[in-house]
Amino acid sequence: MVDLLTPAEALAKVQPGDTVMVGGFGLVGAPLTLIAALLDASDAGDLTVISNNLGEPGRGLGKLLPTRRVRKAVGSYFTSNREVVEAHLRGEIEVELLPQGTLAEAIRAGGAGIGGFYVRTGAGTLLAEGKEQREIDGLQYLFQLPLKADVALIRAAKADRAGNLVYARTARNFNPDMATAARTVIAEVDEIVEVGQLDPNEIATPHLFVDALVRSEGAKP
Repeated sequence: MVDLLTPAEALAKVQPGDTVMVGGFGLVGAPLTLIAALLDASDAGDLTVISNNLGEPGRGLGKLLPTRRVRKAVGSYFTSNREVVEAHLRGEIEVELLPQGTLAEAIRAGGAGIGGFYVRTGAGTLLAEGKEQREIDGLQYLFQLPLKADVALIRAAKADRAGNLVYARTARNFNPDMATAARTVIAEVDEIVEVGQLDPNEIATPHLFVDALVRSEGAKP
């Protein structure tokens, strides 16, 4: 059976300088209980955070900005939180912007053991600076490296005690791919059931990818 931990116990796995993937599209599908626990995790600093965006002002990952725990953010949509833009302009946080499809595929590639891929999106723009470019069939492509992490913090609707995960509709978003691309995977879940109570056809993340479970605040006992 997978470990069932408190948020504090789970976040003790995050070490200084770690790269941390965090699921969610905006606040939907984001592990908000785990994110809040990062504020109290004394060793969780100098982090590189890979996520679609850094929450909203004072919400989700946006809570981490005033604490200066995030050194670098890799994502697609940082303008949902103007505080990220302001912090970047002040030199307080490094930002790497990736088109959303490229971000998703880079995470998937990291989990699948793919060494990189060529993509047309971003060719001929500022996003091409510093990247390998190649002409294929008369068109310019950019080479994108895979994304991997030390720890992934993900959110699921339901888990069994073995760690198999089921997601709720669009709250699935980046979570399943992130579960494959990190050395340690911590899943925040709303409900935990016994093994055999999940429909096998609904399981999106098998238990082999999950190291620990944490109940969401206010979740079912």
